Amino acid sequence: MSTAANTILGHLQTVATERARRDAAPELGASVLALKRYQQSRFGRTYADLLVSQRHGPAARFFLEELYGPRDFSQRDAQFARVVPALVKLFPDEIVATVQTLAELHALSETLDSETASNLDGTRVDAAAYIAAWQATGRASERERQIMLTLAVGESLDALTRNPLVRNSLRMMRSPARAAGLGELQNFLEAGFDAFRAMRGAREFLDDIGRRERALATALFSAARHMAAAAGTGRHIGDTPLGQLP
Repeated sequence: MSTAANTILGHLQTVATERARRDAAPELGASVLALKRYQQSRFGRTYADLLVSQRHGPAARFFLEELYGPRDFSQRDAQFARVVPALVKLFPDEIVATVQTLAELHALSETLDSETASNLDGTRVDAAAYIAAWQATGRASERERQIMLTLAVGESLDALTRNPLVRNSLRMMRSPARAAGLGELQNFLEAGFDAFRAMRGAREFLDDIGRRERALATALFSAARHMAAAAGTGRHIGDTPLGQLP
């Protein structure tokens, strides 16, 4: 089996381990789901301007739905795990590299979600609880890695849009991919490709995402004054300075 296939399978195993951990502790599973929902809402508030933008809206919604949401990706992951060798053989190298980055991001996000949710008090997630959970979790370097991988997925999709051969390959792969059990992956790739192609250049969009996410991460891991700003107000993080970072 190729190095890429082994790497993707390793990341998927990490995701499976996190799911098993939550299945064994339903309270943790409920907390993770609440955290994911809050994070999706936070993204929606932080990027409200991009979501309504004619140019950036499709890519912002793609990130919101495919990378930040509470959607159950177990079907897609199961497809990946079953047919990773076929994926590596069927798809062009550029697409395999994108999937490898996506798999690493998925594994890291699931790990961080489990750790952060374990520091929540049940399923109540507001600004103060969210900040406290992240500060208790720590792992600022892993949060930075998560941001880097998110941007890398976007950069890969943007690069693919500039390669007409890859787009043609994607179209030609529809039937073989579905026959090989890769329908979910095919849908993800085509949705991402179309969203990023619509921007006609993603540099501004990705720079904005990186700047806002890093500013938020800095605030989350900084002094307790940020907690004091949100504690007791009942406001969402998007309603406080933490959610209004540039």
